[in-house]
Amino acid sequence: MADKLKITLVKSPIGAIPKQRATVEALGLKKLYKTVEMPDNDAVRGMIQKVRHLVKVEEI
Repeated sequence: MADKLKITLVKSPIGAIPKQRATVEALGLKKLYKTVEMPDNDAVRGMIQKVRHLVKVEEI
């Protein structure tokens, strides 16, 4: 596992269910194509799994 993950919002959460929208917001993604770096742990991996169709993830 990598130390950090680079997470980019690549699809709009407008049509997503409210729980997924809240997860995207909790990841710190507010605008399309915004990128955040998060620690690589089970909690973050679980959040990414819930919205995997909306984000792109790179290990750094």
